[in-house]
Order: sequence, then C-alpha cells, then structure tokens
Amino acid sequence: MKHTARAFWLSTPGQGEIREERLAAPAEDEVLVRTLYTGVSRGTETLVFSGRVPENQHKTMRAPFQEGEFPAPVKYGYLSVGRVEEGPDALVGRNVFCLYPHQSRYVVPTSAVTVVPESVPAARAVLAGTVETAVNAVWDAAPLVGDRIAVVGGGMVGCSVAALLARYPGVRVQLVDADPARADIARALGVDFALPGDALGECDLVVHASASEQGLVTSLGLLAAEGTVIELSWYGDRRISLPLGEAFHSRRLTIRSSQVGTVSPAARPGRTYADRLALALELLADARFDALVTGECAFDELPDVLPRLASGELPGLCHRVRYAAE
Repeated sequence: MKHTARAFWLSTPGQGEIREERLAAPAEDEVLVRTLYTGVSRGTETLVFSGRVPENQHKTMRAPFQEGEFPAPVKYGYLSVGRVEEGPDALVGRNVFCLYPHQSRYVVPTSAVTVVPESVPAARAVLAGTVETAVNAVWDAAPLVGDRIAVVGGGMVGCSVAALLARYPGVRVQLVDADPARADIARALGVDFALPGDALGECDLVVHASASEQGLVTSLGLLAAEGTVIELSWYGDRRISLPLGEAFHSRRLTIRSSQVGTVSPAARPGRTYADRLALALELLADARFDALVTGECAFDELPDVLPRLASGELPGLCHRVRYAAE
C-alpha cells in the first residue's frame, strides 16, 4: 500500500473528487512521504476551485507539484505536512513540510521537503506556507522601530503579518477587519483589533490583505503623509477602482505589491526560498499561531467541504485536513 495514494482533484470548476494514484518507488535522491495534514489556502485555493484564475496568470499560479491545467481538471495545493517513510536515513521517521497538493502519499526529491523542528507540532506546521508569505511581506514592508502600522484584512496572511509585526519594539499595530469575530483571534495573537470605522489613522505603514476594493480604499485612508501600503491581496480576474484623485498625490502616498513567488530584495543578500521557509517553520514554535486554525475535516470529506469553503458557508481562517493512516 505504500506505493499507492489517494489524491484530491478539481474535476470541473466547483466540483472535486478523490482519485486513486500509483506511485513510483523513490529513487536515491527522493523520499516517500505519508501525509499527516494538509491546509487549505482559502484565498488562492478558492479562486482555483471556482475556476477564476485569469488565463494570463495560469503559468504564474502553478503550484510546484501541480498536475493538470487550469481551470480543470487539476490537482492543486501547497500546504502539506507528512512523515518520511522511505529515503535517506537522516530523514526517515522525520516530519517534513512540502509544497504538495492534497494527497495521502507522495514521492518528491529530498530537496523539496523541509524538516519540521521538534518544537513545532505537525498539525501546526501546515501554516508554514502562510507564515512564509508573512515573512516575505514583513521583509518587503521593512518597518522601523516605533512605526504606526495597520494590517487591513484579518485572514490567514493578514493575521500572520500582524503577529510578526507586533514583535517589533515600540510599534503600534492594529489588525483591522469588518468581521468583529476577528477580535478574538487578534487577542490570541497578542495584537490590537479595530473595525474599519474605528481604526487609528496617521499610519506610516499599512499592510493590505483583505482582497477587497473597500479594504484597499480603507488602507489608503489610514496613511500619514509619505505613507506606504504593502499590497498582499490577490484579486484573480476582478478589477478594482481606487480614489487616486483625492489625497493620493498631495500626501505622496505609495502602493507597493508583495508576492511570495520572489524572495524580497529587502532581505539579507543571499537569502533563498529554503532559508525563508525554514525561518517560517522556526517561528511556528509559537503556540499563538494555533489561533489561525479554525476548522478541520477528514481527507475523505474534502470534496464536500471545499465548495462550502469557497462559498463562505464555512467561515474562518485555515481549514486543516486530517489524514488517516493507510
């Protein structure tokens, strides 16, 4: 049974299924991993599930071990934690993180897995991809001691960014979201919370992660003169409008994108993707990040759960998928 697997495929936009797959025996420089948990990246994966990846972004949006092509059929995902069953002695029996889709077992090059530190539970390690995005965003933002900062959008990425920024000395950090239920998550992360109408203005820096037009408008309105918005949102095929004719020019405001596909040039020279992911896993030793996991289901339930996540019927942040031993 070690060389067979079950994988989740998007068969058509809005509909998924679990398929049986055969695995090749791992080569000398490969590992066989039995999956323990995967995580659903709500923003990106719900766009993929709904068939809303723009055609001109098909290449950019490919996951490292994706099979098939957008819009469907496609096997997609990139938050997987498992245990190495076959491979080099130094890895066998170790928990590892891999940018792999939702699948019960898989074979990948040893270079594609990162060992999960002993201090990080496997169930929490599914957040590594999200925290890695947050690390890159903080590198791009380059906050200064004492900065006044707002993070607009209390999803997985926004909450992770706020949690990291709150560690900077002397900063004022507020997590801003239209959902008052996000206040409890902010509190668990040690971050102040505000509804959009109550957010503190005159910010030196605003990180926007709500993936909404109104969120970006709010972000611009919170800036002090010469302030910067770091834009993390992915809008898929949607177009948005911004009030660039109001105070945007007179206050010399800046909007700058941040995307995890490139290691921030603001990072120390020589930092690699592997360095960034390893750092994210080290940061997950902090148990406060458990607040980001707000739902869980068994792997067999995923075809029924993903439509509910995509429609918003199941609210929350990270949805974790649990795999039974096979």
